[in-house]
Amino acid sequence: MSLAKIKHIVLVLSGKGGVGKSSITTQLALSLSLAGHSVGVLDVDLTGPSIPRMFGIESEKVTQAPGGWLPITVHPSSPPSDSHPSGVGSLRVMSLGFLLPNRGDAVVWRGPKKTAMVRQFLSDVFWDDLDYLLIDTPPGTSDEHISLAETLLRQARPEQVSGAVVVTTPQAVATADVRKELNFCVKTGIKVLGVVENMAGYVCPNCSECTNIFSSGGGEVMAGEFGVKFLGRVPIDPQFLVLIETGKRPRYPKGTKVNGEEFQGVETEREGEEEKAGNKEGLLVNKYGDCSLAPIFKGITSDVVAAVEGGR
Repeated sequence: MSLAKIKHIVLVLSGKGGVGKSSITTQLALSLSLAGHSVGVLDVDLTGPSIPRMFGIESEKVTQAPGGWLPITVHPSSPPSDSHPSGVGSLRVMSLGFLLPNRGDAVVWRGPKKTAMVRQFLSDVFWDDLDYLLIDTPPGTSDEHISLAETLLRQARPEQVSGAVVVTTPQAVATADVRKELNFCVKTGIKVLGVVENMAGYVCPNCSECTNIFSSGGGEVMAGEFGVKFLGRVPIDPQFLVLIETGKRPRYPKGTKVNGEEFQGVETEREGEEEKAGNKEGLLVNKYGDCSLAPIFKGITSDVVAAVEGGR
């Protein structure tokens, strides 16, 4: 069974589309890897598989093995160093996006075929030893979610299914839908590890301001109403998007503040220097360390690990 060697399984859920589940999943995976954990990411958003693009590996193809598939390696593990005292854990990814002939192909499937694909992903991907498997899910509480919950309850050991990170944006229209996801977790017996409020601000790439363009606080209020932990606010950072799309290392003006705290990142380079080839070299996980969102996710990851370890 492919789940046998996985210590902890964490779902990333939201009742609403467009709140940034894949972005949160990606950054949780990178942060866990930077903390020295071996990580796998399973993308079960079958009609909108965006995880390959988030990790910059869209052109990769999975290897067929007897009885299943080998996931794509984003980066291997590396030993402790001065910059990473805990070492860097390996990161592997599996998504339907790797199995499509063309990137833009539409997946037009009825419920039973989606259900079968989710079950196959959970049983036929050879993850080997993993500290954490993050499962990026589609929005809502549909066939994929029901199949996922049922299959995990049947195939995984109870201590493996550590819980879910629920993602919302600050607006009332988003939190209203995400409340349904929290109720889904209650009905299916999935522990909620905490709520992340995404898009809670905008980090201007040209000045030092972070502006709350979508208001702020809705996710924290919702977490309080359900009695679950509020993990933190994550602003929109265009430099993170540039990193994902182009591979360029993030650069910030001096004095940039994120969530009210000054970010001590790498300052913006002189005009033209950012186009040098060296700025695109290196692993995504290392370049992410210079992103303004990395310290935020270091705290979120620490809280998630504490909730998982404390729930053993």
